[in-house]
Amino acid sequence: MEKGKLHGHAALWVANIVWGLNAPICKSVLLSADNPGGIHPFALSAYRMVGAALLFWAASLFAPRERVARRDLGLLLLASVFGIQFNQLLFLWGLSLTSPIDSSIIATLVPILTMLFAALFLREPITGLKAGGVALGCFGAVLLVWMSHGASTAASSVAGDTLCIISAASYAVYLTAFRNVIVRYSPLTVMKWMFTFAAVVAAVIYRKPVASVDYAGLTTETWLGAAYVVVCSTFLSYLCVPIGQRYLRPTLVSMYNYVQPVVAVFFSILIGLDTLGAAKAAAAACVFIGVWMVTQSKSRAQLDAERAAAGRSH
Repeated sequence: MEKGKLHGHAALWVANIVWGLNAPICKSVLLSADNPGGIHPFALSAYRMVGAALLFWAASLFAPRERVARRDLGLLLLASVFGIQFNQLLFLWGLSLTSPIDSSIIATLVPILTMLFAALFLREPITGLKAGGVALGCFGAVLLVWMSHGASTAASSVAGDTLCIISAASYAVYLTAFRNVIVRYSPLTVMKWMFTFAAVVAAVIYRKPVASVDYAGLTTETWLGAAYVVVCSTFLSYLCVPIGQRYLRPTLVSMYNYVQPVVAVFFSILIGLDTLGAAKAAAAACVFIGVWMVTQSKSRAQLDAERAAAGRSH
């Protein structure tokens, strides 16, 4: 495998391992009927955007300066709307209203939507191998989520589920429609500007939710959870994703979403909250085989090259 692709896969592993632990941590931090001492989802979204923006600007002080074209700044603004603002806000809002199992299962829609949007925006082919890999990975991920949370008594919500679906669609648009501008600059530069735009919006729109938080009443666990969300699942993970986008196709990048329930299950096993049976092992195997199938599917460039070679041979 090429060195660049290895970097891309490694970066996505890091991002999705972190995100695999994000949903339960977020749920424990968010204000809800079951957690009246938590943080309002709009406030936590503001913390993510402003906190990550500050971290990206601080990190950029130690990196070579990169000039971004004015037109590309406009595209990064739109990328920020779809990839950060809609995605994060709607996910946190939806998660506060619905059950973790619903939000986890809905997240499996991202690779399916990404495959469709990649065909629309990038003219990437939907081959049998790619579609089969996405379907197999989706089956394994949904099965893992269902077996791990099947006994959950948390209530579902149509409104919460709808918000999570829109969040998933928004992220799929980001991975496909804005890929060309994302790969044009370094990951640090891209995220610095995207989170700057998001932070400005957050500062304007989310002032009241941020001010209404009872900071004196927040527990140490809530503070630590919020710190994990800002530093790990936002700054670190969003720094890794553009690395994957640079070297890998959008559908493959999105396929790593299926790694998240695998991580959650193995973490639960590690700390003694779950056990690994044959069914869960098979479901995890479906995820990894599905990802492998998508890596083996042919891109538009490969198919075009094959057609050109066939034409020359005739």
